[in-house]
Parts: sequence; C-alpha cells; structure tokens
Amino acid sequence: MIIRKGNISDLPEMRSLFTDTIAVVCKNDYNNDQIDAWKSGAENEERWMQVIEKQLVIVAKVNGQLAGFCTLDRGNYIDLLFVHKDFQHRGIARKMYTFIEQEVMIRKEKKLTAEVSKTAKPFFEKMGFQVITEQTVHVKGIELVNYKMEKELN
Repeated sequence: MIIRKGNISDLPEMRSLFTDTIAVVCKNDYNNDQIDAWKSGAENEERWMQVIEKQLVIVAKVNGQLAGFCTLDRGNYIDLLFVHKDFQHRGIARKMYTFIEQEVMIRKEKKLTAEVSKTAKPFFEKMGFQVITEQTVHVKGIELVNYKMEKELN
C-alpha cells in the first residue's frame, strides 16, 4: 500500500469511491432515501474542488487502485475518511488516520475533530475519539444522524 498526497487527478476516483462506499458499506445503518441523499454529495463539483484546493488530501493506493482517502480541513478537522468497499477491514483507515494524526501533531494542534456516520463511529472510538453530541443533519430534505466527535492530543 502507498499513501500519498492526493491531487486533482484523483478526484474522479475519489468521488466514485465515495458513492460506492456509502451505497454498500453504510446500508445497514441508513435507509435507501438517506443513502441516496448522502451519495448525491458526489455531484457537487464545487465542493470537491474546494476539498482538493483547500484541504490536506491523502490517498491510499493498493496495486494502483484507490483503496481509500482522507481529508483534513482547518488544521484539525477530518472532513472525509472513506475506504473502498472491497478494501474494508484491512487496516487502511487506521493507516490513513495515523498519517493525518501525525500531521496534526506536527501542526501543534490540541485536538482532532470529526463529524462521523453511524457506520464510522466504532472506528473513530477505537482511535480514541469521544462523542461530543449526536446530531441530525439534513441533506436534500432527508434527515441523517451522525456524531460530532473529538480526540484530545498529547
């Protein structure tokens, strides 16, 4: 596995991975309407350009295929962390997360924050995050529950 900084040429594969992962991996935690609303985020061209231009983006590649990506916004906020449906439970999320956490510590940030899905919550808890609050977000008129989480850094 190779972890490297992402760039604009990774965007099509990132957006595809985003929708495929939500559709397959999150289906036990969200209903079809919620999944469709969430996946629609891949259509927002401007949002994805902002991610590439303003955030630290890392990608994990396995044999040349995008296996996952993670983005860091505003110095200490994990905006996106997705692992390809065919690469689940292989330590890819942990490796990407560790890379991001080290970067945040280099920047001397005191904590890491994220807003995570029901599906991702157990992973973030394993990484030492605490739930600050459960929240309901509205995407295209559909309610989705997620969790505002944070981790204090030493």
